[in-house]
Amino acid sequence: MGQLDGKVAIITGGARGMGRSHVRRFVAEGASVVFGDILEQEGAELAGELGEAVRFVRMDVTSPEDWKNAVETAVAAYGKLDVLVNNAGIIQHKRIEDMSLQECRRILEINLIGQWLGIKAVIEAMKEAGGGSIVNVSSTEGFIGAAGLAAYSASKFGVRGLTKAAARELGEHNIRVNSIHPGGILTPMVMDPDVVAATADSADSFMKALPLGRMGRTREVSGLVAFLASDDAAYCTGSEVLVDGGMLTGAGY
Repeated sequence: MGQLDGKVAIITGGARGMGRSHVRRFVAEGASVVFGDILEQEGAELAGELGEAVRFVRMDVTSPEDWKNAVETAVAAYGKLDVLVNNAGIIQHKRIEDMSLQECRRILEINLIGQWLGIKAVIEAMKEAGGGSIVNVSSTEGFIGAAGLAAYSASKFGVRGLTKAAARELGEHNIRVNSIHPGGILTPMVMDPDVVAATADSADSFMKALPLGRMGRTREVSGLVAFLASDDAAYCTGSEVLVDGGMLTGAGY
C-alpha cells in the first residue's frame, strides 16, 4: 500500500521542477492527481507518461476560473478532493531600485495571491470529503532576506502568515494547512541564467555554508510533501518545515 492510497490531489506548477517530482511521487504513493501549469507541452507529456492516474489542466494560478476548473476536474474525474499542493511560483533577481512595480506585483500575484486563491477554491470540496491537507510551498527566503530578492522574499514571508491563518480557520473542518521551506534545491528555476549570473560570485561560499555540503534534489522535497499530505501527518497543522540541507542553522562560519 502507498502512503497516499485513495487520495485525490491538485498540484500546481506540476509540469517541471519540484512540481513534476511531486506529481510523480504522489502517483507512486497511490494518489490520483490533477496537476496544472502554463507549460502545456511539458504538462501533456507528463500526463501521457503517467496515464489514468493523472489529469493535466492548463492553469494560471492567478485566475479564479482556472482554479474552479481544476477543482471541478478533480471531482469529476476522481470523485473527491483531499489534497492541495500550492507549488507554483516564480523568482526574479532584481534590486528594489531596479525593479518595476509591475514586476513586483507579478511575483506577489503568483507566489502569494495564487496560493490564497487555491485555498479558497478547495475549501468546499474538502469539506465535502470530510477534511483534507493543504501544503503551501514557501522558501528559506520566507525566513531570511537576500539582496535582489525583496519581492520574492516578501511573497514567501506572506505564505507563512497565510498558512497559519488558514490553519486556524480550517481546522474545524479537519482541513490541515502546513508550509514547507525548501532551500538550495536543484530546479530549472534556480538554474535560470539570470539567477545563476546574480549568484555566481557567492556560489562557493554558499556550498560551504551548507552543513550537508551539497544541493538538494527535488525528490528529497517530494517525500516531505507526501508525508504532510498523508494521514501520517494527521496532527500537523500550521507547521513550518525546512528542507534546506541545514542552510538556516547558522551564519556559515
